[in-house]
Order: sequence, then structure tokens, then C-alpha cells
Amino acid sequence: MPVDLSGYWKMVSNENFEGYMKALDVNVAIRKIAVLLKPDKDIVHDGDHLIIKTLSTFKNYNMDFYVGKEFEEDLAGVDDRKCMTTINWEGDKLVCVQKGEIEGRGWTHWVEGDELHLELRAKDAVCKQVFKKT
Repeated sequence: MPVDLSGYWKMVSNENFEGYMKALDVNVAIRKIAVLLKPDKDIVHDGDHLIIKTLSTFKNYNMDFYVGKEFEEDLAGVDDRKCMTTINWEGDKLVCVQKGEIEGRGWTHWVEGDELHLELRAKDAVCKQVFKKT
């Protein structure tokens, strides 16, 4: 049985976020603002249904999905693209594949102790974020 990701998580580290945003072709002004932010994650995990809210003072982003079911994801406010997204469990890791304009795009969430880890991928860029449960 996969780990329960439910909870409110506060960011403690954010490595190579600007490089990840460059790979997504996010404009320089937005990148400069975004790297200063420390977004929180509010996750509701109920069986195969998850709602992941990324909350910051600049922009919020909500994902509402069912594990294993492909859906069209509208990334307006992130990099203003749409992609076909599928999220599955691989052991205790929640792995997202986003098919669209950007090659190798996706992310992985997992928990170690009281920390939520997030690895964001796009092209050859990898961003590693860590959050602590509050």
C-alpha cells in the first residue's frame, strides 16, 4: 500500500528551480520572482484520488487527479502549456509523466520520515525540493 501523502507541507529547500524553469522556457522576469518563493503543499490523499495544492504569495496551482488515469493538464500560470498527464505509484513514489512540447517532463513525490521530497524534471534539468510536514 502506498504511503499517505496527506498533510500540509512547508518548503525547506529548493535546488535548481531556476534551471528547471529555464528548461520550460519560463520568461526571465517570472523566474526571478519564482526563485524567491517558498511555496507550501497542501495534499489531500484519498485512495486513488489526490488533490495537490501548491500555495505561494505569487501564484497557486492545484492538481486534482486519479492515479493511473491519463488527463489533459492545463498548466496556465506555470508555463502556459497543456499536456497529457499520467500519475502512477512506483513502489512508495508517486511518479508523474507529462507528454507534450517539453521532452522528459514530469515529477516524482515521495516521503522520507517527516519530509516530502519532490523532484521536478524537464529536458535535462532536475529540480529537487524538500518540504517538512507541519
